[in-house]
Amino acid sequence: MLRRLLVVCVVLMASAGPVAGALARPIDPDWSPPRTVYIPETGQTIDRLFLDLWYGNGGAWSYGYPITPEIELDDGRIVQYYGYARFEYWPQGDANGNFVTLGSIGTELRPPVVPRRMNAVQDRAAREAARDAIAVERAWATISPRKAELLVEAEPSYRFVPETGHGVWGGFRQFWEGSGEAAYLGNPLTEEYVLAGISYQTFERGQLTWRDGEAVRMTPVGELLAQRYALDRDPVPQGDVPAFSDALFVPPIAVPEPSEAPLPPVAVGRSMVVSLSEQAMWAYEGTRIVESTYVSTGKDRFETPPGLFFVNTKVPVQDMAGVLGGESYDVPSVPDVMYFTDRGHAIHGAYWHDNFGQRMSHGCINLPLDVSAWLYGWSPIGMPVLIVP
Repeated sequence: MLRRLLVVCVVLMASAGPVAGALARPIDPDWSPPRTVYIPETGQTIDRLFLDLWYGNGGAWSYGYPITPEIELDDGRIVQYYGYARFEYWPQGDANGNFVTLGSIGTELRPPVVPRRMNAVQDRAAREAARDAIAVERAWATISPRKAELLVEAEPSYRFVPETGHGVWGGFRQFWEGSGEAAYLGNPLTEEYVLAGISYQTFERGQLTWRDGEAVRMTPVGELLAQRYALDRDPVPQGDVPAFSDALFVPPIAVPEPSEAPLPPVAVGRSMVVSLSEQAMWAYEGTRIVESTYVSTGKDRFETPPGLFFVNTKVPVQDMAGVLGGESYDVPSVPDVMYFTDRGHAIHGAYWHDNFGQRMSHGCINLPLDVSAWLYGWSPIGMPVLIVP
């Protein structure tokens, strides 16, 4: 039965954006996100402009966690090392007028000068190390446009980047282009090279690595440089700085207090009311409101049905996948699912957007995660659910 219900209950991902004509999502005017957060994983903090750069551009997924405190350099710059990057604050602005930027740390990965005559190195391990260093040094040598043309003829996926005189191809090209090209990693500073069966390529602001059977991934260059420069990485006391959580950056939803609150469907026991016009929900104990929030109900062509319903099935976590109205979907691990019709309409949490107050779903009622968790534990099977226009 539940498998059949999944075909109906589907939600839009956050990229879908607001639905035309839907209500704007009110924000508490006194709310503001924290300006400093503590990262328990490394015992460091992220502050102000660095926090804006880090959180606003993918956080740990893009840059890793901070591994050093902020460091003030002799020239007045302030830097902080992260797993995959270095953040820099320029008090007077850099050449492009930016005050906060990603450090061009790729050039710092270039190996030192190595001996060109291998017979000058007697130790076998040293000879092998020198041979690897020569291979890396060759990868740093720029190539001519003519050689790039020949490479494209031999390997069609090769893309030459004239700004730095290097090219990318295969999985490295796919990763580079998919992550924003120069806007994220910068342009390539080397060709791809192989050491001990592992491929590498260095870019202006980072390095990629790959080995057979694995996906392309970032090299932790921030950690490598922090070790090379013997930087202090000791954890700092947390104090009263809040531990990082996405919830710190989600504005609280100021649910409206209508001049005439919707009446509960029953005068005793637990029940809830959902207003399609206000995109809001109220939970009742008898006639007393005990919880309220903005929600996201069905968009055009997939409207949530009005009427009186009852919670008939509860599932703590459920994968939702299928095709509805010509649109496919695959949303894993949907939490706090409570079905209230025999056509697949459900109340559940939504982790893929925070656009509550907008119509976003294909008929289900999306709730913020904290509210859905509370409601799931609070609501009994058979609880009345009144949905009003």
